[in-house]
Order: sequence, then C-alpha cells, then structure tokens
Amino acid sequence: MDSNSFSSEGAVTALHTAVLTAWNTRDAAAFAALFADHGLLIGFDGSQVPAAEIPAHLEPIFSGHATAAYVWKVREVRPLADRVALLSAIAGMLPPGAEVAHPALNAVQSLVAVRAATGWRVALLQNTPAQYHERPDLAEAHTAELAGA
Repeated sequence: MDSNSFSSEGAVTALHTAVLTAWNTRDAAAFAALFADHGLLIGFDGSQVPAAEIPAHLEPIFSGHATAAYVWKVREVRPLADRVALLSAIAGMLPPGAEVAHPALNAVQSLVAVRAATGWRVALLQNTPAQYHERPDLAEAHTAELAGA
C-alpha cells in the first residue's frame, strides 16, 4: 500500500478529533460510540478499559469533577493494512479556566483506527504521559508546539 495515496487520512484525523471533542464536552456515550466493539482505551493512568465499559468508566470522572480539556496536534496518520491506520499525536490538557496546557499533563497519543461498515472506529486509543525524564527541552518543545496548534 502506497502511503502517498492514503485517502482516509482525513477521516482518521476526524475520528481522533471527535474522540477528544467528546472528552472535552464530557460526553461519555459519544466518546464510547466512536470505538469498535472490540476497542480498547488505555488511559493516562494506565487503566485498560474495553469499549463496552467506557461509559461506566468515564461517567464518574465527568460527573465527579471538572475535567481538563484536551488540546492536540496530529503528527502523522499512516496506513498499517487495508482498513487499518495508525494516528500519532501529541496532546496537552487545559485545566478548567486555564489558557495554557499544564506540562505535567502532556501526553503522546496513539490511535489505531479500523474501517467498519459504519465508518472508521477506534480499535485502540493509548494516552501515554509525556514526561521526558531528564530532557526538559523536549517537555518545553511539546508544550510550545501545542500552544501553536
């Protein structure tokens, strides 16, 4: 498969945007609806949540306190196989009332998307803390890149 002719890049990017927008609007059902039946969410804290359990996992988070909102920048979308793509992004989170992402909440996101009969769905969303141990220049660059996104 020629990555230069990858025609679904926009659809996979839109899927990622829809997932993070559902988080930002605190809509657990909309967030979960974007996952394939066999999908998996791996949260910032390492939680592993099967797609069917996402609403029950997120609803207490959304109802229990004001959540930070995502800001993000997609770095790459590439096909892995027919009907499968990998999106790589960086993300940060704006605590309620903040205008700048808090560096301690920066993350690297990987999203594996699969094309189903109903459109692209998330097979895996992994949100890994971007701590850049002993490399403060990388942490600063991550935050600066998000500020310009």
